[in-house]
Amino acid sequence: MSRIGKMPVGIPDGVKLSIEGNIITVVGPRGTLKQEHQPEVEIDIQGKECVINRRNESKRARAMHGLYRQLIANMVTGVSSGFSKVLLINGVGYRAEISGDNLVLNLGYSNPIEYPIPEGIEIKVEGNTRLIVSGYDKQKLGQVCAEVRSFRPPEPYKGKGIRYENEHIRRKIGKSAIK
Repeated sequence: MSRIGKMPVGIPDGVKLSIEGNIITVVGPRGTLKQEHQPEVEIDIQGKECVINRRNESKRARAMHGLYRQLIANMVTGVSSGFSKVLLINGVGYRAEISGDNLVLNLGYSNPIEYPIPEGIEIKVEGNTRLIVSGYDKQKLGQVCAEVRSFRPPEPYKGKGIRYENEHIRRKIGKSAIK
């Protein structure tokens, strides 16, 4: 039995979870999220808890059991309190700023990169080199952070580039003089 799948998802006050057909809808103070679910899992709402059960013991049903429990838990957490990630920009002259609905990044290229901020995502810039990306949809938040990081991934020699705050970059030694 899936250890994650058999744990019930608690529904806090102010969050409404409903199921219509195979679509799960979660409404909260930060927004609304919808997710389609597979027929291998059965979702029951029991008071202030949501319980996920599998319909059979097939390999696919066992895989979907834990997956949908975690997706629903992330949806509930997102609409109630939200998620955030921190990106750090490291490099001489590398900086970021917000211009209207765009994130403008100067990363050592000949032109600055303008990244349009998607709906439902909020980006704050602290001190030109620290980006705080927040939102209520965990999947969209991760995608935005990965796209911003892909403009200049960290390199192993000097550590220049955009990295996550808790990411560790394995450093390499450069060339040494031949003696």
